[in-house]
Amino acid sequence: MFKRLPLLLAALVLSTACSAKPAEGAAPSFTDGAEYASITEPKRLDPGKGKVEVVEVFSFGCIHCAHYEPKVEDLQKKLPKDVAFHRMPAAFNDAWLPFAQAYYAAAKLVPAGKLDESTDKLFKAKWDLHMPLNALEEMADWYKQNYGIDSAKFVEVAQGDDVKAQIARDTKLIQAWGVEGTPTVVVDGKYRSNNIKDFDQLNDVVMFLVNKERNGGR
Repeated sequence: MFKRLPLLLAALVLSTACSAKPAEGAAPSFTDGAEYASITEPKRLDPGKGKVEVVEVFSFGCIHCAHYEPKVEDLQKKLPKDVAFHRMPAAFNDAWLPFAQAYYAAAKLVPAGKLDESTDKLFKAKWDLHMPLNALEEMADWYKQNYGIDSAKFVEVAQGDDVKAQIARDTKLIQAWGVEGTPTVVVDGKYRSNNIKDFDQLNDVVMFLVNKERNGGR
């Protein structure tokens, strides 16, 4: 159903389709089917007609997501106030399920305003410091050491019905969006990033699509 970790490199493969270089100072322009892809049956995370949505599909188990993390922080700072940013942890396989469970447990238990900080710190602990953070219990102990969350409570919440249902909903959306690798960014449930050459271009594509949506699809 989904590609395993070694194949997720395809999400960041160098694109063979080239865009014309924009004029000096002009906003870059991108092509449907090249740097981004339209979603056949658009579906928002929030089914209402609220703010334009930007959703990063990611995993703590993905080294590319770890490398993208500083750029995600930059992107959030650039997004207009009428745009909502969300993260969606992908459980592509059994090995990645604990990472999705841990993210949603953290969303419930980490002190208010500290979720993004904890996400960044966990990425660094796993990929920069090479800490053994793969099993849910290992991540529960890490959150205890860093945020004082009881490990048993963390595991209980992570394996609870609410998180299970959330991950099931996420998986249906990820399938509907056609996401096969991480990091992938989906804008308003209509477009997903496609053949991206680097993370700066990924952010540029997201901003291009956000502005497109804010301008009524033009």
